[in-house]
Amino acid sequence: MFATPFTNRFSLSALACLLVTGALFATTQTAQAQMFKWVDANGKIVYSDTPPPANAKKLGTKALDSSANISNVKLPNELAAAVAKNPVTFYSAPNCGACNEARSMLKQNGIPFIEKTVKSSEDVDKLKQVSGDTQLPFMLINKTKFSGFEAVEWRTALSSAGYPETSVLPKDYRYPEAEPAAPATAAPAKQADGSPKEVPRPKSTSPTGIRF
Repeated sequence: MFATPFTNRFSLSALACLLVTGALFATTQTAQAQMFKWVDANGKIVYSDTPPPANAKKLGTKALDSSANISNVKLPNELAAAVAKNPVTFYSAPNCGACNEARSMLKQNGIPFIEKTVKSSEDVDKLKQVSGDTQLPFMLINKTKFSGFEAVEWRTALSSAGYPETSVLPKDYRYPEAEPAAPATAAPAKQADGSPKEVPRPKSTSPTGIRF
């Protein structure tokens, strides 16, 4: 049976609708993959996952995949914006009760963070360089420093940094493994004349000077 003109018109219309819908979906996905920064009419800097108005002063864009999506799980927009603007780094040490409490608080509140462990003398030096002290736990929200764990102070600071008051972290999110505050660097095997280079001294496993 041959298709009637009405059927042809209907099929073409349906196809056009599908193509438009697909284009809109692709545009939406692209917009969600970026963080936009602009100045609004009141002179306030705005961060958003949606493009700014046409008349806004644009300050740039930032991809969310690397900074706001630590475990390759898509984060809700509000949380992704907070991570992109104010990433959290947490410093801890073994056998540190306050560190365990701080870590639990961050996870219970659904705060994505990168953990740095302090186990060696090199790690201690790095902690001093970053925090100006040796007190643990230590939290860095972008460039704002917090030494010693105070639950109310930390929660207030996280809220001010744009993190939601209650956890919205996806159930399949996985925190990255903790890494040394001062990662080991491989020494060259030989000198220019072919002779072995001096072997670096082993790192101390019992750093001194850390305060809990």
